[in-house]
Amino acid sequence: MRNEYSMIIATVPNKETARKIAKLLVEKQLAACVQMLPIESIYTWQGQIYDEAEIALLIKSRTALFDEIKSAIKENHHFEVPEIIQIPITNGLPDYLNWIKENTRSE
Repeated sequence: MRNEYSMIIATVPNKETARKIAKLLVEKQLAACVQMLPIESIYTWQGQIYDEAEIALLIKSRTALFDEIKSAIKENHHFEVPEIIQIPITNGLPDYLNWIKENTRSE
């Protein structure tokens, strides 16, 4: 099915928050996998430019679970406006997509 799966990208301030959110999403079967990557972000917030170390979360899941994932991240995140975006997976290795399906709960 087209766009049945998505990758959700979120950024968090540190590894502790990243691990907490990643474990929560996988334990609740909202995500099959969460990868945590150290990154450096340069961004504007309230008129100032920031240069910060962050952790990017690459969350593999079903498209229909986005709202629950978004809520779980917001509940465990201290940023006023956290980055939480969804990118549809339009194609992929069928066995991998099947693995996502088997390791996430259905809507």
